[in-house]
Amino acid sequence: MKNQKNLKRQKLRNNEYYQMQDIQDRLYLQSSKGTKFTHLMEIITSEKNILLAYRNIKKNRGSNTKGVDGKNIGHLANLEPDTLIKLVQNKLKNYFPNKVRRVEIPKDNGKTRPLGIPTIMDRLIQQCILQVLEPICEAKFHKHSYGFRPLRSTKHAISRAYFLAQRNNLHYVVDVDIKGFFDNINHGKLLKQLWSLGIRDKSLIAVISKMLKAEIENVGIPDKGTPQGGILSPLLANVVLNEFDWWINSQWENMPTKKTYQPGMRKDGSLNYGHTYRALKTTNLKEVYIVRYADDFKLFCRNHQDAVKIFEASKQWLKNRLHLEISKEKSKIVNLRKNHSYFLGIKFKVHKKGKKKDRNTKWVVKSHIQEKALNKIKENVRKHIKNIQKPKVNLNLSIDLYNSFVVGIHNYYNCATNCNLDMAKLSNQTRTKIFVRLKSRRVNKSDKLPDYIKKVYGKSEMLRMLGEKAILPLSYIQHSKLMNFSQTNIYNPIDRDKIHNSQKVANNKIIRYLIENPIQGQSTEYNDNRISLYIGQLGKCAVTKEELEVGSMECHHIQPRSKGGLDSYKNLVLITKEVHKLIHSTQLETINKYLKYIPTDKITLEKLNKFRTKVGNLEICL
Repeated sequence: MKNQKNLKRQKLRNNEYYQMQDIQDRLYLQSSKGTKFTHLMEIITSEKNILLAYRNIKKNRGSNTKGVDGKNIGHLANLEPDTLIKLVQNKLKNYFPNKVRRVEIPKDNGKTRPLGIPTIMDRLIQQCILQVLEPICEAKFHKHSYGFRPLRSTKHAISRAYFLAQRNNLHYVVDVDIKGFFDNINHGKLLKQLWSLGIRDKSLIAVISKMLKAEIENVGIPDKGTPQGGILSPLLANVVLNEFDWWINSQWENMPTKKTYQPGMRKDGSLNYGHTYRALKTTNLKEVYIVRYADDFKLFCRNHQDAVKIFEASKQWLKNRLHLEISKEKSKIVNLRKNHSYFLGIKFKVHKKGKKKDRNTKWVVKSHIQEKALNKIKENVRKHIKNIQKPKVNLNLSIDLYNSFVVGIHNYYNCATNCNLDMAKLSNQTRTKIFVRLKSRRVNKSDKLPDYIKKVYGKSEMLRMLGEKAILPLSYIQHSKLMNFSQTNIYNPIDRDKIHNSQKVANNKIIRYLIENPIQGQSTEYNDNRISLYIGQLGKCAVTKEELEVGSMECHHIQPRSKGGLDSYKNLVLITKEVHKLIHSTQLETINKYLKYIPTDKITLEKLNKFRTKVGNLEICL
């Protein structure tokens, strides 16, 4: 990735603000050394962990979804921090989850996928548990599982699949589809797996057990499965299949050899086990590698005979060890030289390309966007175009939503080697709607384009304008190579430095003070946003740009509460006491008194007057 050292991940920042990163790093290190954890509930119920959990879930799209109690994140946001902390702590003393709301999500095949929506309080508690369990589990997870893990994505999984097919010439793929995986997870087996990972806090195990047994609305108490929609469910799903990952690993990669070979070091810093693998190839062992994203995984083999044996062995192992059945219709062996294999919206196979130096055939991966994904994109494009033609809110918002959709599609599917051909074909099917139906025009030199659009799409002849807004071209997608990537771990300080600089833009002592000293009588949302504002404003007053100090900074509502103003981030700003007085003062004597303490240049006065007019006061003129 470009400029990785300059990236600041939101989750990492949040961990640093609430001083949880060091605790999580310690849990990760201890877990990697085989420590057994017996007092995890103390960390889970700590004030910092609870407030961090609130911060992590409040911006999730699902946080506004109501549970069976009819409450969403707004209910928690209005509580004072101390009240929220005590509420969570008391609930966990004798935990009993509320009912889980059942929602049926339509699938492309006409069927539905059941989602379980816990109450917002149960989701907050799950987040509290996740923040403590994740570093422990990360130390034990297999390196080639990529789903629902920090700093890992679908592109990492696809890149690994490409690598095995192209660089390692593993052209026989075992596609395994588990029947209703999330709905069929064995509760007893899962709890034993958590225990084997070193999670030995019996009170925590009891809480997780109760979560798994939470009654589902209109269904009853489940005897198996973990509901899709729960915050903790993805982690628990990875715990279940982690055992399978390591079993596959033991069949080849981790099989001991007669002679122990020391791994070499590649230029990118990764370890090279070439000597070990060459020794293993002299045996009768079945060469196999796993790439897994949640319950979607592939097993790469050297030949058809090995693939057949691995397929049967995996099927039996999943049934006997994890009590999971595979779908006979969807599970199969694919020869990549003849047929496509489908993975995470991408279909890929290998094609001949010249000769290697040893005169053996060279094979390269060629991939396309999956047909099902293309049909879904086409359907969404048509919906967006209709919404632009007849906006539900306003035209500019509709165009922005369409552009965001296009950027998202391009960023995801640019890993397909033939993505440009796929998108060009799709664009031809929708071009008429954009050109004719919307009556868009070509871009002129006089048109002002946002920097991002100009940089990425500025050279495209298909870039169109509707009024003063650009409409991004669906066909203008550029393939991005994925073959090389480094595996980094969020809980390893050395790895973390590669993608993240610790928070240095604001005074950490003041951040700590704001966290530990919330304003009494104010909501959790208000106090949490106060921290965000201090960091977002780089520790400076929003009007004067002076350094903010403890005792001299105040949090101002741009739209007063008396006029319907909320405690949201957009409606709050951090300023000095003097500026706050000037915003609300109506007496000339008071205004003149506090004007002495601030710069009276044009820019400062404009900012000040902007806030004064919002509260209903006259502008200050000098």
